[in-house]
Amino acid sequence: MAFQPPPPYTRSGPAGGGFGPPPPPFGGSAPYGGNQGAYTGGSSFGAPAGPRGSHSAGAGDDKLGKVKDPLLHAVKWFKTRSSKEKTMMGCVAGLLTLLVLWRTIEDHDTLFVLAEAAHFVGIGLLGWKIYSKKSVAGLSLQTQILTGIFLVVRLYCSFMMEYDIHTLLDLLTAAATAGVLYAMLATPVANTYQADLDSVKFYFVVIPCVALAVIAHPYTSHWLPFRIMWAVCVYLEAISVLPQLRMMQNSKMVERFTAHYVFCLGLSRFFSCAHWILQLLDGNKYLLTALGSGLWPVMVLLSEVVQTFILADFCFYYVKSYADGTGIVRLPVGIV
Repeated sequence: MAFQPPPPYTRSGPAGGGFGPPPPPFGGSAPYGGNQGAYTGGSSFGAPAGPRGSHSAGAGDDKLGKVKDPLLHAVKWFKTRSSKEKTMMGCVAGLLTLLVLWRTIEDHDTLFVLAEAAHFVGIGLLGWKIYSKKSVAGLSLQTQILTGIFLVVRLYCSFMMEYDIHTLLDLLTAAATAGVLYAMLATPVANTYQADLDSVKFYFVVIPCVALAVIAHPYTSHWLPFRIMWAVCVYLEAISVLPQLRMMQNSKMVERFTAHYVFCLGLSRFFSCAHWILQLLDGNKYLLTALGSGLWPVMVLLSEVVQTFILADFCFYYVKSYADGTGIVRLPVGIV
């Protein structure tokens, strides 16, 4: 390594040194014609600091004591608003976010990628909870089974019908979900699973979705079983979170990491809805053409609306809990 000369002396001092003027040369005197204590706000050789340093420090402390944190002030102001006002502000914030996305994102398929990424982050939070806390308390096994089913089916259809970036994201999310299922079924942490609170069994959700998919499925050139399987994915994804919400309601209080997971699902739903809305705002007729005709477009839109309202309700109480300063999510009886 070549020899590096020392850095020049700066205002902050050489190589991490303290604030102050450069030291006097050997045998010389300090600059500024006075002791250095008056300059630095300290004392030199036991001499008291000059009034200039002590006055500026005291004045600075007084000023800092009067400065208000704007974020804390905004949170306190938000707490004093009524529930109706908070709901209106949330709607306005959502609309402004949509407007920003509309003006900044050119390829709207990016929103679908963000939606799937948010889902993956939520599963990752569950994995971190299981690893760090050695517990699956508050987590619905039925919801994880439903999630695993629709991800595996959608992954299979994606390989057969539309291999792209969504296939990779589904693969990652399915692998993470498989890890959560393994922990809940075949590891010692399975003993912490609260089966008595997980009252909505997955087959009560799967059977109606399969029956509905046989009736309403996309009319494309693909093989009929693939089209039915794709419809099953859409219907299962729309209501797969219901067992988790019911379990939260039965437990009266939502475990923190589980709440983060469901909030990530809500964030994923927001990005997915934003994709649909922005496509329509841009007058893109391809979206309606791709859905086809008949009962299928109606069922797709209905599934989107149902899933959005289910998760939006939870996200409202999630945000409200943090706005209130507690961070503890409590769901009312009528949310599910």
